[in-house]
Amino acid sequence: MRSPRRRAVLAGFAGLAAAAVALSGCSGSGGPGDGDKVALEVQSAMAEGTPRFDALGKLAKAYEDDNPDVKVDVVAMGSDYEGDMKVRMGSGDLPDIWATHGWSLLRYSEFLEPLDDQPWADTLNPVLDSTMKNDDGEFFALPLTTDVAGILYNRTVLEDAGIDPASLGTIEAFDEALAKVKETGVVPISSSGKDDWFAGNVADWLGSGSYDGKESEQLADGEFVDSGFEAMFSKLEEWTKAGYFNPDFSSATSDDIATALGQGKTAFVMIQNSLALSAKQFVPDAQLGFMPVPAINGDPEYLIGGEGVALGAWRDGEHKEQALDFLAFLAETENIGAFASDDGNPAGLTGVDVDLGDLSDSYEQFFTPGEVRMVPYFDRAYLPNGMWNTLISTTGGIITGQTTVDSAVKQTEAEFGTLYGQQ
Repeated sequence: MRSPRRRAVLAGFAGLAAAAVALSGCSGSGGPGDGDKVALEVQSAMAEGTPRFDALGKLAKAYEDDNPDVKVDVVAMGSDYEGDMKVRMGSGDLPDIWATHGWSLLRYSEFLEPLDDQPWADTLNPVLDSTMKNDDGEFFALPLTTDVAGILYNRTVLEDAGIDPASLGTIEAFDEALAKVKETGVVPISSSGKDDWFAGNVADWLGSGSYDGKESEQLADGEFVDSGFEAMFSKLEEWTKAGYFNPDFSSATSDDIATALGQGKTAFVMIQNSLALSAKQFVPDAQLGFMPVPAINGDPEYLIGGEGVALGAWRDGEHKEQALDFLAFLAETENIGAFASDDGNPAGLTGVDVDLGDLSDSYEQFFTPGEVRMVPYFDRAYLPNGMWNTLISTTGGIITGQTTVDSAVKQTEAEFGTLYGQQ
């Protein structure tokens, strides 16, 4: 059974209204010429060259300028962040600071320093309380952003096809929109099996709309319910056979998809809003937005949210004092505001002005009024640890035609049982 706290996390979302990172970091030793500097290893879980990685790097450099005795080594993402972090947790060799990718409480809290007594702690965005705080009110990571995500779209493509994103609240309407987009010669949906978190996100985005509340609780309690996965994989197969996914799914990179979205060569992408910032880097005049996700099971449309980019400090780290000081620097209003603006999401602390650029209209339309329901990331809330890789492989298999719906459901059920039994 899941803990009562886990159920509280799930319930809390009702009121709300995310690889091998080169994990062999150099904590404790600087590079040539660093002398006796303290070197902080910061595992970012961010791809090199992305707006968020560059933004964090700029802040690290600013901190170094103010603290010449400290070197901040911001490490870019590789291919298996979660797997390597699990190895490092097991060996007791952890980074000074690491990105918690939505798991600061449920996975990493025993290794992280509680932050509820930090000077900035009282400004934690209250919408994050249910997902980041334990029963004692402790939380373990600085949320640089509050994650709010839906389906990114190219506004020009939709206008040319005569599609109003606000009208796509049902799966039937969304299906019709995909068909209209294809008729114009534009790829309806782009994803990636190469940078495979894109494929995982497709399942994560659709999963919450494939199960109702009761069925979701059954999953959270370890009882596999096949109906939702069957419906989701069937929908993906339907879209695949209709030719709605990008032909270069197996080889497309994150930059490829961002460029295609910016250039209007694809209409929709199921990914965090930070991709819109990347698209604007490649195509500055791109007109972009995001919309809620239509539910496959006919429930109301929804946005996905919770802990966004968040960093925690190793509670047993040799340089914990400097790590906490760096987090306090990041929490300063000007600094967290700059990062959140570059990431395209609201800040994780209150009282922070954020420039959301082209996405401001979407936030004002779908998020700010509080009328569209918010749901947690499907895998974080309802599936056992490790199921993320299953979502990637099954979704990718459906999109490439290498896996049938029946096989994908059976694989998911088998791995669900194995992983739940290991908790």
